[in-house]
Parts: sequence; C-alpha cells; structure tokens
Amino acid sequence: MTSARLNTGEDAFDDLLGGGLEPRVITQIYGGPASGKSVLCVLASVACLRTEKGVIFIDTEGFSVERFRQVAGADAGHLAEHLYLYEPHDFDHQGIMIAGLDRILSRGGIGLIVVDSATGLYRTTLEKGPEAMQHLSRQMVKLLGFAKRYEIPVLITNQVYMDVQKNVFVGLGGTALAHISKAIVRIDMVNGHRKATLEKHRSLAPGRSFEFDIVETGIVVRNRDTV
Repeated sequence: MTSARLNTGEDAFDDLLGGGLEPRVITQIYGGPASGKSVLCVLASVACLRTEKGVIFIDTEGFSVERFRQVAGADAGHLAEHLYLYEPHDFDHQGIMIAGLDRILSRGGIGLIVVDSATGLYRTTLEKGPEAMQHLSRQMVKLLGFAKRYEIPVLITNQVYMDVQKNVFVGLGGTALAHISKAIVRIDMVNGHRKATLEKHRSLAPGRSFEFDIVETGIVVRNRDTV
C-alpha cells in the first residue's frame, strides 16, 4: 500500500504539489543561485524528521547547520540524530554515495531522500559529454529505484544554465532529468521576491504558483496563485 504524501513544512508548497511530496517518485526543484531551493529542502527535511522518520540528505551546496537550527528550533538537536548527512567531494563520489544508500534504507525508518543539488558536481564534468549525462541518469534511476522500493519521496534540486537559442534559463540534465522527475517546480526572482511555479505534474495542470520571501526560520508566503 502506497504511503501518504509527505508534508513539506509549508502549506503553500504542499498545495502546489497536490498535498505534499509524493512517495515513489522524484520531485525536482530548479532555479538560479540563492533562489530558495535549499531552504525548501531543509523545511521538508525538518517536517519529515518531526514525524520520527529519518532523512538522508546528500549535500553538494554546503549544508547550513545554522539554517537547520533556525528551522528546527528547540528540537534541532533531537531531530539531527535522525539526519544522515552526506557531502560528496566530486561527481563520482556522489554516485558511490547514492549506490550505497541501501545499507541505511534497508534498516527501515527513513521517510525522505534529499539531494541538494543533484547537478552541482555534475556541472564540473560537462566536458565529458554523453558520458557525464549517462552517469547522472544512472544516479537518478538508482534514486527512483529506492523511492519505489521503500515507498518514500525523493526531493532533488537542480541548477540552471542559459539556453542561448531560447534566451531562457533551463534546468541542467536535459530531457533525461526532466523525464525522470514526475513533479518539477521552477523558482524565479520576481520583483525582488521568489516565485515557485509548478512546471510539471502527472495529475495537476502546470502554472500553479506562490510567491515567498526567505526569512530566518524558513520562508514567508506572500500570495498564492492556483491557476
């Protein structure tokens, strides 16, 4: 029996995704630097930890212990006991870490896997061309396999690059990463605020959005637009 959706720690984000992070699938958040991707990951992680489930957090961006403490509040020390933090030093190491997650997952008690970001270290291997893409695809397929086997959500963040032909920022990883992610949320800066827009979902129409600001304890939602 499939598990219920996981609370993200923010009602507006839950609503955007149709009730929270869906188990057995990969949800992707992408956007530019300092757009708020990591904050949303920490919010979701803390929300999961509060349910007494563990979180596997693979971090390539520089995990902010202070941000975790701010979001978790007085419970930070207790919640951190069930946070499994991995910090790979290169893209190959990231793949090794992902491949080895089964050792923890098989024990039970894990409610969420986070990879922030899935493409930060991948960016440094782009000169390898198709080989780099194949390695990224294998890592994502492995994560999807874990999501299905253990009936938990996987939340990843993705960096962006400028598509010079279309003159827009798009997510790294191409169509392979876009295809394997069953829900995709794009974050843009709009008039000094951040806007999260649902770009892809298998059961919801795209275009739903909410605007938010980053504050010490997480985020503050300014308004919602559920198109």
